[in-house]
Amino acid sequence: MTDFHLIPDSTWKEKLSSEEYRVLRQGGTEAPGVGEYTDTTTEGVYSCRACGTELFRSTEKFDAGCGWPAFFSPLAGDRITERTDTSHGMVRTEVLCSACGSHLGHVFAGEGFDTPTDLRYCINSICLTLEERPIED
Repeated sequence: MTDFHLIPDSTWKEKLSSEEYRVLRQGGTEAPGVGEYTDTTTEGVYSCRACGTELFRSTEKFDAGCGWPAFFSPLAGDRITERTDTSHGMVRTEVLCSACGSHLGHVFAGEGFDTPTDLRYCINSICLTLEERPIED
């Protein structure tokens, strides 16, 4: 099993495009409304584009109207890491891939969405790869 945390930046720069590297490895954000999965309703599993770890299912994706893909729950709690982000003069909760430490986006609570968790995992499309496949409960 690969320990992705031991991969040097030089290898990530070779593996990822410059924009993928900026968002995944440097904590950047893609512009709203431009990501390939923003409006996708295709059934499948979303994985981390950096390491391939399965993170979210299409059954937990919803239209939050925010300009980025939104999910109300990760595939499993151990697939992501949440940490406090105080950048940009605000306090938010950053979401990272637990396997490789890549930045994925942020999670917001209590916004009143009609979902089972009232959470919005606001994830950059560029951080994800969608494998189209049927989802079984």
